[in-house]
Amino acid sequence: MRGNFGRILLVELRGDRVAVERVPLPEAVYQAFVGGVGLGAYLLWRFAPAGVDPLAPEAPLVYAFSPLLGTSLTTTAKFAVLCKSPLTGRISDGLSSSRFALAAKRLGVDAIVVRGALDRLGWLHLDEDPAACRVEPCPAWAGLSAHELSDMAAKQGLFRHVSAIGPAGEAQVRYATISNDGRHAGRGGAGAVLGAKRVKAISVRGAAVAGVADAASVQARARDLAARSAGAATEKYRALGTAANLETFDRLRILPRRNFQTVSIGQAAARRLAPEGLARAGEHVRDSCAGCTIGCDHRYGGTRIEYETQFALGPLIDVDDPARLLAAAGACDALGLDTISAGGTLAFAMECAERGLVDWPLRFGADVLPWLRAIARREGAGDLLAEGTRRLAAVIGQGSERFACHVKGLELPGYEPRAMQTFALGLCVASRGADHNRSGAYQADLQAGVDRYRADVARAPARVIEAEDNAALLDSLILCKFLRGAIREPWREGAELLTMVTGMSRGEDDLRRSARRIAAVRHAFNVREGWTLAEDRLPDRFHDEALEDGASLDRADVAAMLDAYHAARGHVPSGGPSERLRRELELDAWLTDAPPLQGPASLG
Repeated sequence: MRGNFGRILLVELRGDRVAVERVPLPEAVYQAFVGGVGLGAYLLWRFAPAGVDPLAPEAPLVYAFSPLLGTSLTTTAKFAVLCKSPLTGRISDGLSSSRFALAAKRLGVDAIVVRGALDRLGWLHLDEDPAACRVEPCPAWAGLSAHELSDMAAKQGLFRHVSAIGPAGEAQVRYATISNDGRHAGRGGAGAVLGAKRVKAISVRGAAVAGVADAASVQARARDLAARSAGAATEKYRALGTAANLETFDRLRILPRRNFQTVSIGQAAARRLAPEGLARAGEHVRDSCAGCTIGCDHRYGGTRIEYETQFALGPLIDVDDPARLLAAAGACDALGLDTISAGGTLAFAMECAERGLVDWPLRFGADVLPWLRAIARREGAGDLLAEGTRRLAAVIGQGSERFACHVKGLELPGYEPRAMQTFALGLCVASRGADHNRSGAYQADLQAGVDRYRADVARAPARVIEAEDNAALLDSLILCKFLRGAIREPWREGAELLTMVTGMSRGEDDLRRSARRIAAVRHAFNVREGWTLAEDRLPDRFHDEALEDGASLDRADVAAMLDAYHAARGHVPSGGPSERLRRELELDAWLTDAPPLQGPASLG
């Protein structure tokens, strides 16, 4: 094979030692799951014991690479991080761009699976030479942000690129992130899983190259994609980034405010939080991810801002001061907190406090910096807030569950589902919980001719499935979703790219089956870990409370869309794959409970 090495690195931690083994994977795995989140989902199924506590030593953390990683193709310097989420108890898969991704693949493997735990905080160094892999205790690094750690280590000549956790990961905050070159694998709490293993940082060193099957074709396609990525389809991201969405969403009345109690903050406030207002609060600098020709990375006062961070630390908690928003976003980056879950949990707590359900001095519009620090260190009330909205609601009770805005335990992103009813279905069924990246169904609601205030039982399930499958394709290749406007035919072009890089002949139908198989394995993982149909639901607020314009979600309509979705996916009433789906996607070959892959025989 080209593009892949045909093996993974299995890492076992115990005490202050590490054992590693290169485990071969057959070509059929790559044919079935492509790479990235697809490969990672398969490995998570194989290596996670059924019912495992996500923070237990035996719970695996998977870094999965793609066959396109390391090529000259734009936006491919990414990797996937997968685990059983400590926030949701379901599958979690995050993506991160970084030079660490490029360095990690040079280990000569297609994925890294980390199991076990250290006795004390340590730095894990992985090397192309298994004998050079080691653990170094690093108690002095406790409490450092990932950025501080990288700067310090670089000055000491230890490593250039690192995957690391901040204080929140060390404290096992359930929505802690893993940071890489200033980018984050954010949602679901992968940082807490690494923190439970007492691994502060992972560094890598290697020189292996997977190569490509057809170098001339890859280079020609790389030039073509680079030219398209610099065109009109990506101009918005290049010029202003996703932060430009806030004013538009406010005008469309889909911008959630005050824990989804209402929408719209008004154009004056929206303008203060828009890129122009942020630039007045902090110097604006545009940057690019590693190997990217789009350049969507917009920083203000040194803090990277995207729409979801803007929403979660702005309107959701009723803050319209750009300086305070930037300070909160910078704190989340330094502490290693997912901004959506941090903002969502605080917004829920603020509403509880204003209703008199808790006696915390926390109100909408409050300064959240002290609260973010308390969460990251699990101090005082921060210890409970570190558990996330669902667990917080279970403790507070008193009917607060009705307005605890999460799905499967994952806090909602910045789109109002009462005004985007195809996306409401996408939120309900997304495998990792309330999600806008694994189900881009919000795009269907914004298309011309779609009545986004109406639950379209006939067409919404197919639209959600197509959005999920498209995301699975891009996240397994791995290509940035901001390329979607520049890639005219993703299934055809994806098949061509894989054939050029790997030499394995792939067609559009092959990739569509792979995408469906990836969705099926994610769903099967959740079923194995206790998922039921009752989890595919939005909080009561979205059904019982109408927006100012009268928009609300009808329970019967959502139930009908859910039934149609699961039937179209090929799920039986209990939620698992039907016999027809198992045969069609050959799932029994992949979902056996007998792991064929063995771990290291001994610790070195």
